[in-house]
Amino acid sequence: MIRSRQDLAARKWAALVAMPERTLAVCSTGCQAVGAAQVCQAFEDEITRLGVADRVRLKRTGCHGFCEQGPVLVVHPERIFYPHVRVEDVHEILERTALRGEPIDRILYTDPKTGEKIVRDCDVPFYRLQTRIVFRHNIELDPVDLDDYIARDGYAAAARALCEMQPEQVIDEVKRSGLRGRGGAGFPAGVKWDLCRSATGSQKYLICNAHEGDPGAFMDRSLLEGSPHAILEGMIVAGYAIGATKGLIYVGAEYPLAITHASIALEQARDAGLLGDNILGSGFSFDISLHEAAGVFVCGEETALIASLEGCRGMPRPKPPFPGQRGYKNAPTTINNVETLANIAPILLNGAEWYASFGTEGSKGTKIFALAGKVNCTGLVEVPIGTTLRQIIFEIGGGIPGGRKFKAAQMGGPSGGCVPARYLDLPIDYDTLKGVGAMMGSGSLIVMDEDTCMVDIARFFLEFTQSESCGKCVPCRIGTRRMLEILDRITGAGGPPGEARLSDLDELEHLAETIKLSALCGLGQTAPNPVLSTLRYFRDEYEEHVLFRHCRAGVCEGLVRALPI
Repeated sequence: MIRSRQDLAARKWAALVAMPERTLAVCSTGCQAVGAAQVCQAFEDEITRLGVADRVRLKRTGCHGFCEQGPVLVVHPERIFYPHVRVEDVHEILERTALRGEPIDRILYTDPKTGEKIVRDCDVPFYRLQTRIVFRHNIELDPVDLDDYIARDGYAAAARALCEMQPEQVIDEVKRSGLRGRGGAGFPAGVKWDLCRSATGSQKYLICNAHEGDPGAFMDRSLLEGSPHAILEGMIVAGYAIGATKGLIYVGAEYPLAITHASIALEQARDAGLLGDNILGSGFSFDISLHEAAGVFVCGEETALIASLEGCRGMPRPKPPFPGQRGYKNAPTTINNVETLANIAPILLNGAEWYASFGTEGSKGTKIFALAGKVNCTGLVEVPIGTTLRQIIFEIGGGIPGGRKFKAAQMGGPSGGCVPARYLDLPIDYDTLKGVGAMMGSGSLIVMDEDTCMVDIARFFLEFTQSESCGKCVPCRIGTRRMLEILDRITGAGGPPGEARLSDLDELEHLAETIKLSALCGLGQTAPNPVLSTLRYFRDEYEEHVLFRHCRAGVCEGLVRALPI
């Protein structure tokens, strides 16, 4: 049991002493889809056969981020990086790299631009140009090993908060850091905590929103799978700050590995005395339960999430009152998403000024983006807020396949907007994205090249949000349906082409603006964003669909024909 800060320090020392000479960190979450489990089993069998378990340890880690190179392996402490590891490579990796520290040239990563063989993961352009604060543990940590987390200053931030600081001091530190909520809207985290702490109520709750319903977004899942104790530590600190004694993790049932790892971490923390009564001898008591969520997009909205937790249909309600005033079980409630909570320990360990040194004037810290679409290097990318699209897509992401031109990036998922090529050098933060018709959202970033039909993209995202509408308010339930019908006419989907008129574009825009102003919840209000942004920047494609019944990308099948000469 860890009953004090001294016990925590002793546990850390024991964990450091027990570390082997080398560790083999294999991504064992997303990389399972490309054979990571078989590679890990081969390593374990070979370690046993060679009798080197005292010198070499295999770690099944969380996502390393470079998903298209999986299964990926990093050998510590040299940080030798091997992509696309196969079972056939296992024996040689153990013999030469794990036991002698020698890199194997034939399986090293090759830079596609220079042809250079790169030895260390931190020298690979995809990793080198990132700043990993939140994602720092995923590349080296066994997510279901409490001692592995403690060895890396795990729970030290909670110890500092509970044993050295008053709740108001914790809130002030988070305020001064400039941390904004990473779930979408970007509301200042410290202000949200302060509102809940100031609310009247003997019982308060903290909810970790791990729902993550955006198509293409998987950063929260990867954090919960790869470093669940970091999320629990953030929740302990947040619970202490707002005066809550109970926390809840709301995670989608479609994330079975995240649920498994979070459940194991909860049990480990309770057994160690890091959850429950009198944590670290501070007098503060706090426990956390895990709740599997229905896979409904609208439950990412905080009042719909609360309704779902209470056993009701996941539907939003008007605000105010805000959850910080009356939320779960009518008690003051703070809701933070996974990435927000993962930022808390680094802030308390390194200080608000250190954290605020990253980012822009109004948006501090780093942000994880799920980089996908027409880009050479896909995966999870953590960069300081204020990094440009050009840096993410062309320097970290390696550019567009086949030398094709960049056309746009859909940012913020179905609730976001398309950012055209003219804004490639725009610093990405909450305010600049809003100014160009997009949003940070959860962090999905889908790259589109010159062969993409922007009308079809708008229709794709609107079709998703329309089908996921809870139906409670008329603007979202009916308005998005009318918008989709117009897009169907324009693209020739579900009916004969040629029915659309130019007046449909004005009606589409009017409907979109009306829904933004009148829908009940944030998800309904942002549903028209993909349509509005594509109308704003790619209206010529809409007009081409209507006037010439032609889709230049050849995507809208009913409209594929040659333009008139």
